Amino acid sequence: MVTLVPLLLASVAIGSAATILAWRARPEPGAKPLVALLVAQSWWSTCIIFRLRAPVLETKLLWANLAWVGVVTIPVAWFFFALEYTGRDEFLRPRYVGSLSVVPVLTIVLSLTGQYHDLLYIEPVGVSSSGVILLQQGGPWFWIIAAYTYVLGIFGMIPILNLLTSDAVAFQGQSAALIVGLLAPWVTNVLFLAGVLPTAGVDPTPIAFSVSGIVYLAALTRFRLLGTSPAPNKRARQFLFDRMQGGAIVVDANDYIVDLNDSCVDILGLDTRDVLGAPAQDIIPEYDRLPDDGALPGHLTIGDELGGHPYDVMATQITNVRGVPIGRVITFHDIGEHLRQQQRLEVLNRVLRHNIRTETNVIYGFVSRFEDDEHAKTVKERALRIEEIGKKGRDAIELFDKTRNQTKPTSLHALLEQCVTSVREDDSEATVHWELPDEDVDVAGLLRPVFTNAIENAVKHNPSDDPHVWITASVDDDHVIVEIADDGPGIEEYELAVIEEGTETPLKHGSGLGLWIVKWGTDIAGGDVQFTKNDPTGTLVTIEVPLLSRKTGTNPPVQSD
Repeated sequence: MVTLVPLLLASVAIGSAATILAWRARPEPGAKPLVALLVAQSWWSTCIIFRLRAPVLETKLLWANLAWVGVVTIPVAWFFFALEYTGRDEFLRPRYVGSLSVVPVLTIVLSLTGQYHDLLYIEPVGVSSSGVILLQQGGPWFWIIAAYTYVLGIFGMIPILNLLTSDAVAFQGQSAALIVGLLAPWVTNVLFLAGVLPTAGVDPTPIAFSVSGIVYLAALTRFRLLGTSPAPNKRARQFLFDRMQGGAIVVDANDYIVDLNDSCVDILGLDTRDVLGAPAQDIIPEYDRLPDDGALPGHLTIGDELGGHPYDVMATQITNVRGVPIGRVITFHDIGEHLRQQQRLEVLNRVLRHNIRTETNVIYGFVSRFEDDEHAKTVKERALRIEEIGKKGRDAIELFDKTRNQTKPTSLHALLEQCVTSVREDDSEATVHWELPDEDVDVAGLLRPVFTNAIENAVKHNPSDDPHVWITASVDDDHVIVEIADDGPGIEEYELAVIEEGTETPLKHGSGLGLWIVKWGTDIAGGDVQFTKNDPTGTLVTIEVPLLSRKTGTNPPVQSD
């Protein structure tokens, strides 16, 4: 007994230190249940100390009975700590806490009324020479509460064990510490109940709490037990699934619906209870058209003819650890607005392509009948300018409308050669020098109007009789850099300011669409464009875009005319 008291005092001291640290972190998930667990452990140890020191049998019995408060609190607190700490706090509701507390409360009542029954343990037969109460424990309720304790411990350990496979080192350390902290008193208690430990009738489990306390202290300080919590992980995944903008349905390998998110409930217009467990072909229109994996060609209309909505549908196969398909996730993305926008672009494109061109041709033709003076010349130039703006508008519309198709890889060499040829055909007076890397690579095909407009801008805004443009392309690890320099007067500062700000206002706007096409196209391709001054005169346009793939090829010689 002399040896037991210091060990129990050490257990109380270590447990109290861990309790203080956990209490300070009580807003964190799992802090309050952990505090309850540590307090219960210290209470059990304290009751044993007073029991050993009590002078008379009645007092010893009182402390033995009061110890049950800590004994039955520990498994309940551990179970709720494991749930809240791992993000399963939906079970920490009063009805669940109350239900799990029924057996512990009955145990405390039975311990305090033990003189009237033999359910918890048999009456003490006396006191040993060292002052220890000799109890013949093993009443029917004792084994019920013992089984209850270990069941809660096992179920609480399951979510903690899952953290051992986490990619986060902190979570691995936390879970290992928690498991050691639980197993130390468990193993001690099992050995005591089996009669292996010679402890003269005193349950040594509270002594093992000193080991648990040290482990919990290490977890709180070294592994930030309540500072870095895995609790958001589970809720975050469910939150993202439920709140994602598109609809999502999970079907098993037998094509039965096993889960769906909130957006999909709205899309289908059905109650969740009517959908879960139902055959997918009875719920999802044209289910047989859906691929096993990949995107559905075209779109799927859900709803009646008047209120139906078109959706892009994607099926993603789910496999187990052996790569065997076990189901699919089917997602629905509403493309109604996209189709309406596409229709608007088609109408606008038609207006720009036909109406403006027709009207400017009429103006140009009528003005040609008049005397060829300065006024008629100005009208002709403005008519051609309007037609040019319409052409740029069409380029911009096509850039947005065909983004998906034009992001396919295209040879950088071929792309720049086409752009240079196009500019030369429109303005044969320009001298274009170009130099390409030895290695040919693929870039996004939608960059053609980007390069074309950058080169055209360098040529057409140069008042010199002999404009020069220098094009240089280079390749680094994963990007392509194309530099287009000219010897013209340079781009006006206000033009560059509008492009950098990304918007135009009634008082601050650019003179055309060419530079906007360069910027928009580069952005869509995932790149970056910069406009700087060229030395000694002109502008240097630097376009940096992702390299999509590599290919072998040779560099055409530097060409000029």
